[in-house]
Amino acid sequence: MPQPFTQLVSVQEAATLATPAWRFFDCRFNLANPAAGRDAYGAGHLPGAFFLDLEEDLSGPCSGLNGRHPLPDPQLLADKLGSLGVGPNTQVVAYDDAGGMFASRLWWLLRWLGHDRVAVLNGGIQAWTSAGHPVVTDVPQATAAAFTPRVQKQLRVDADFVLSHLHDPAMLLIDARAPDRFRGENETLDPVGGHIPGAINRFFKDNLDASGCFKSGAQLQEEFGKLINGGDAHNVVLQCGSGVTACHNLLAMETAGLSGARLYAGSWSEWCADPARPVATGPETPVQR
Repeated sequence: MPQPFTQLVSVQEAATLATPAWRFFDCRFNLANPAAGRDAYGAGHLPGAFFLDLEEDLSGPCSGLNGRHPLPDPQLLADKLGSLGVGPNTQVVAYDDAGGMFASRLWWLLRWLGHDRVAVLNGGIQAWTSAGHPVVTDVPQATAAAFTPRVQKQLRVDADFVLSHLHDPAMLLIDARAPDRFRGENETLDPVGGHIPGAINRFFKDNLDASGCFKSGAQLQEEFGKLINGGDAHNVVLQCGSGVTACHNLLAMETAGLSGARLYAGSWSEWCADPARPVATGPETPVQR
């Protein structure tokens, strides 16, 4: 059996190596227009690709206190993926049109369910079409497979963990949001602006080059290496606004060979829902290490 793709897969690799057993998932989404992704899928998608919706499939119900995109129920997600043909040995490829912003969420979720044979299509659908490959409008027929989740609890932390480690120099909290939102400016998605005290900012789009593909592993290793300053990647906790773009930073770290970072899935939208939790604004004030 060939080596699985577990981080990124290039358009050339996907076009030449994919077999009918591979499963492609279109994860396009627009936070300002939730129907846009499904509409884009209907207008044209990679041959054989199924659509997964960020809010319907890749998130659980919102309570008002658990963030804008809480993690889905593991069994429900496994059942959905199994119904679309994902089994224990299936190579999964996720793509979008936003530099991997949403595809990385599916990448992380599958790893959380214990399925490592998942990669993000580097450059997304734009790279696919730019290389001259076709898109189609027909929806494929799925043959169901048995997919049993094996939840990897060590891949995530919760708000209580973050709160109890706020002043612990062993925890490095990295926020993937745009710098202005991190500082508490121009907040349009959440009711409170700012960031978790002690967090540092790594905008997820900084993981991409000018073409919209991920930077090389060596370059990402250099950049994230400076951020963690010789620390252990296992002590890094990644968050964003709602647990989506933080997965992009997680994928970038894995691509850089810095494995073991964890996700705070509730992220800022969960954190700021409880007024008892502390909030910082302005530039970074990282914990002294």
